[in-house]
Amino acid sequence: QVQLVESGGGSVQSGGSLRLSCAVSGFPYRTYWMAWFRQLPGKEREGVAAIASDGNTRHADSVKGRFTISQDNAKSTLYLQMDSLKPEDTAMYYCAAAQRSWWSLRLQSALEAGQYNYWGQGTQVTVSS
Repeated sequence: QVQLVESGGGSVQSGGSLRLSCAVSGFPYRTYWMAWFRQLPGKEREGVAAIASDGNTRHADSVKGRFTISQDNAKSTLYLQMDSLKPEDTAMYYCAAAQRSWWSLRLQSALEAGQYNYWGQGTQVTVSS
């Protein structure tokens, strides 16, 4: 059974930093995408950053230069380093995973929520001005 468990959320002032972690277990695939999404109540889930099993990454324009996605395969953990946080980054953050074929690892559509079928329960990030 695949499980994704996020941690590391919290409250921080504008300009501060947080690092989110997502512990992944039971995920048997060697070729995949993993990603971070965020969502406000009543809003659609927004793709923040994605990483493929080949190490390539993609970040949304809204977070480029401030957020960095990474993974530690030995620890089966996905990370999102968030620096220079802004109040508009306030949201519930979710990690997600999807099996991909080796020929479909390009991250062109990797920030679309519909591409993922495994989700964590979310961790809240609140940035105050």
